[in-house]
Amino acid sequence: MPTADDLFRPTAVHAVPDAPEVTDDAGQAPEPAVPKPSGRIRHDEKMTVYVTSDELLHIEQARLTLRSAHGLAVDRGRLVREAVALVLADFDAQGDDSGLVRRLTEG
Repeated sequence: MPTADDLFRPTAVHAVPDAPEVTDDAGQAPEPAVPKPSGRIRHDEKMTVYVTSDELLHIEQARLTLRSAHGLAVDRGRLVREAVALVLADFDAQGDDSGLVRRLTEG
């Protein structure tokens, strides 16, 4: 029978080297690229979010529409990660004029 150390061994962490700094023809750094959401990989971090039944129904309807109309089979987690990535990219680019700030200040 395996020991607890065999069952719960840590996963390997591989360091990714920093990308070299790129500049445009004028010698300035280009606009930062919008980070892509992680997609279907094993995630080491977890957070729990509670939603209303209407919000969950809307997420499920979006997931089913993505599958039927666009041929994209995504799970709820990936759909939410994509939505969060879009909102955070808009917030990074627009700051005070972002949809996130507008919705949170409208109350």
